[in-house]
Amino acid sequence: MTSPNSVAPTSIDMSHPSRWLAVLRILVGVWFVKALWSKMDFVLLGGFLPFLGVEQRWIETMPMIVAKQLAENPFPWYKAFMEQTVVPHSVLFAQLTAWGEVLTGLSLTFGCFAGLGALGGLFLSLNYGIASAHLSPASLGFHYMLVVTLGVLFLARSGRAWGLDGWIAWRWPGSLPTVRPFA
Repeated sequence: MTSPNSVAPTSIDMSHPSRWLAVLRILVGVWFVKALWSKMDFVLLGGFLPFLGVEQRWIETMPMIVAKQLAENPFPWYKAFMEQTVVPHSVLFAQLTAWGEVLTGLSLTFGCFAGLGALGGLFLSLNYGIASAHLSPASLGFHYMLVVTLGVLFLARSGRAWGLDGWIAWRWPGSLPTVRPFA
């Protein structure tokens, strides 16, 4: 006979919610890290020094994706911003989105400056959601869920469990990297 407080061996123990938030943080981080394979590549700096840079294919493809998203975008203020700012400077914005996804992904995956990573992912997801919400209900639902998840990861200080933020807070309590919005 088991006592009322015992847990059956086959059930999942939910007594450590910070660990489950860490699992969620890592999974969202890995989703953003995929930009390493889809948007980044090694380029030669100065003709001989390998350096991680934005893939030329992404720089050429991004303006076509933006044009498709702008065709019937229902938000006039966002459409104007995209047409007047992003499209004329598409090379810069292709590089910013690629590096933003990579840095967000690495931050969340390793729990290092997870607060900043969550805010960066939140900013990217809001923009991607506004740009593509009218294309399909699935896109709207995905970006809505991603925005909510990143908000929770930021507010819950998700880098404290299974992350470098927790180690830094343990090693150097009260240091700058342990306060919001960093951790």
